[in-house]
Amino acid sequence: MDIRSLSATTGYAAARPATKIDPEHTPTSAEARIKASFEDFTNTLQQSEQVSVTAMTGNGDPHALVQALAQTELAVETAVTVRNKVVEAYQEILRMPV
Repeated sequence: MDIRSLSATTGYAAARPATKIDPEHTPTSAEARIKASFEDFTNTLQQSEQVSVTAMTGNGDPHALVQALAQTELAVETAVTVRNKVVEAYQEILRMPV
């Protein structure tokens, strides 16, 4: 047996290409919807930040600020709810008998 085959760095180097994105991969509709959801979440947070900065400098509309904050709150609450459901599902999987 060759001692080099037991090296952790060799194993890591061999597994590393598995973590890279396949350029020929075409996303499924579910993957596309999830990606769009993440992009919408990010856009909502960025727009709310811009409105907040504008309002703090005295140039913004207070009604726009309240609306942006409400949208951000809803987006964050939705993200937290989804995260909690994913964690619950993971915990259920861990409780399954082997």
